[in-house]
Parts: sequence; C-alpha cells; structure tokens
Amino acid sequence: MSESPADTEWFTHDRFGMFIHWGAYALAARHEWVRAYERLTDEEYQHYVDHFDPDLFDPVQWADEAWNAGMRYVVVTTKHHDGFCLWDSAEGDYTVASTPWGNDLIGPIVEAFRARGMKIGLYYSLLDWHHPEFPLDLYHPEGKDEAAVAAATDRDMTKYTEYLHAQVRELLTRYGKIDLMWFDFSYEGRGFGAKGPKEWQSERLVEMARELQPEILINNRLGLGSGDFTTPEQVQPPGHQLDGEAAAPWEACQTLNGSWGYHRDNLDWKSSELMLRMLVDGVSKGGNMILNVGPNGRGDFEPRAVERLREIGAWMRLNERSVRGCGPSEYVPPVDARYTQNGNRLYLHLFSWPMRFVHLPGLGGRIQYAQLLHDASEVRQMVIDPHEPAHIYLRGLPADTATLQLPVTPPDITNPVIEIFLAD
Repeated sequence: MSESPADTEWFTHDRFGMFIHWGAYALAARHEWVRAYERLTDEEYQHYVDHFDPDLFDPVQWADEAWNAGMRYVVVTTKHHDGFCLWDSAEGDYTVASTPWGNDLIGPIVEAFRARGMKIGLYYSLLDWHHPEFPLDLYHPEGKDEAAVAAATDRDMTKYTEYLHAQVRELLTRYGKIDLMWFDFSYEGRGFGAKGPKEWQSERLVEMARELQPEILINNRLGLGSGDFTTPEQVQPPGHQLDGEAAAPWEACQTLNGSWGYHRDNLDWKSSELMLRMLVDGVSKGGNMILNVGPNGRGDFEPRAVERLREIGAWMRLNERSVRGCGPSEYVPPVDARYTQNGNRLYLHLFSWPMRFVHLPGLGGRIQYAQLLHDASEVRQMVIDPHEPAHIYLRGLPADTATLQLPVTPPDITNPVIEIFLAD
C-alpha cells in the first residue's frame, strides 16, 4: 500500500473499539459463516433474508452500551461474505431494502455512534457468495460442488470487482466522514480460486478511498502489506507488531464467545476479567483491542453480551486512564503483571495479587508517589535496608529495585491497577 496521509494518533490513543457483525445470518444463529459451513445454496439461505425484520433495533442503545463500556470507535459490517448488504445499495437488490424491515440500517448506526462521540468504521467483505459474477473458490459454499463449479466457469471477476468498487464508493460518499475502512480479506495462494490484490484491484481501491476520504485509515487485508494498521484475529500477539523495522499500529480483533455473528447455542463465553486482561496486555505491547458484539435477529444485544460490556465498563470507569492514551513502557514488569504508560504516569496492572510486597526492578529512586487507581488510596514505598534483620529475606534484589507495600487482602476490584508517578 502506498504511504498513507492518514493520522493514526486518534486510533492509538483511543485503544478500545466495538466491532458489530450483523446480517441475515443472525436469524440462523449458527455463526456468520453458516452458509459456507453448511454448504447452503442461495435458495436455502434466502429464507433468512426473507424474514429479516429487526423490530427491536435501537442504535442509540447500542452506542450507549459501547460508550459506557469504554469503547471510543466502532466498526460495523456493511456486507459480510454472504453478500447481503445492510444499506440500500444502488448496485444490486440483495440488500436490507428487499427484506420485511426495508430500511437502511447503516445510516442510523453511523448517526447514533457519531452523536455519542465515537469514530466511525465500516467493514466491507471483499468476498461475495451471492454475486453471480464472483468466481467459486475454496471458501465459497459451493466451491466443493463439482457440478456447481463446472456451471460457473464463465463468471467474470472484473464485473464483480467493478461492483465491489462501486459499493465502496457508495459507502464513502453517503454517510459523511468515515474514519476507518475495514476490508476483509485477501487469500492469495491459499488454494482453489484464491484471490488477492490483483483480483480486488486493491491499489485502485485504496486510491479511490483516499480521494473520497483523505483522512481515512485502511486496514491490512487488501493484500498490499501492513496498511495503516494490522489486524491479528482471535489471538493475543506475543509482542510488538512490526512494519519492517518500525512498530506498526495494530488491533487485536476479539470476540465475546468465539463467534462474530450471533450464535445462540455457543457457550464458550469469555469472562470480563479475561477480556480486560487481553485489553491491557495489548496496550502494554502498543496495540488496540476491538471487541465484537453480534446482535440477534431482532436487533438486540443479548443479555450475556450486555452483562460483559457493563462489567468492562465498570472497570473502565475507574481505570480508564491506565488504558486510554497509554502505550508500552521501557520498564519490565514483575511476574503476572503488565505496565502501561502515559508520560510520567506508569500503571502497574496486577493480574495476581502479591503477598504484602511488589518489587519493581529499575524503579529504585524513580517513584515520586504511588496509589491504587480505583480509589486514589496511597500505596507506600518501602525503603529496604538489607542489613536490617527484619528484611533479610529481601536480600538479593537488584540495587535499582523499588518495593511497594500492599495490604494482605486485595481490593474488591478486578485486575487492580497501581498508578505510579515517576520523578523527573
């Protein structure tokens, strides 16, 4: 990808966003890839489109839940791999306009989240399992059906690519300023019919997007390199993500339960404690986290999702400044802990509670003051004289170690944070 004129400062400052995967697959309630996993034909999948009528859709409530959870940007699926569009596209009729609901969904979502003060991102699938000119391939629901493959040999990828570009143009001209474009995904060289930047005409697509939205950020899934940010999915990166020699902006893309779309019977739900640790771990390595919610077929966030968003929000209300605006630290944290830092404020995130003392190598003589962040209660620094008999068990610590004294009983809060003010 050519050098971007876009500024990633807001992205690396905000750190935490909401992904929304929503479409006709919410009615199947069996994962957003249900059509491919179950090899459903267009006709078999059509009844989900025919019955899509999200009567409980309330984007203002969605935006409130996201904001109160501490999220500051949103990415919503405009079209997933099934090809179904959540806006009334002039390029085809496989859209929300053809459903019982009948009305644009992207516009109200963008308006509600923007009014709440959040940055706006649009997801667009490069794949399309419905379009008549999209050539069958290894990911297509009919890609293993020899008869279907034989019948589709005359499909014209260039016609589909023009459709793709025209739809992206619609999205980038219809809804005001768009801060982020999330394309998904290139798979060049992976097998039968695999597609990449040549098929998508990715360079031309990027050029158009930047012409229409000069400040837009574009992710790394067009097959052109790292993009403005990289997108590790359903993993916690072990360290900084690099673009050549430089650290690259990145966001870990995570789900509540392993499925992006609404999945009624999936019980593999992560705890809010785990997701907060994932968020903090990412920030400590210079990354963001975008956490997905899959609304159900009536347009509701289900109770299990709301419960976790609110638990995350309760923690963020008290500890937000240890995440927002923070990044990695040069200091090495103790075991079962992470550091995030913003200027002279160093945040020690304790994933397990130490017994009475926490030892911080490299911080000897550097701590001006320390406090538990959630209630601003002082955490006293202990000056250790290794010759004192009471401290004999602390001998052997590096000379530059600072030691903070903690209560035996941990505070009643998930993942306590100590805010350390560093001396100049």
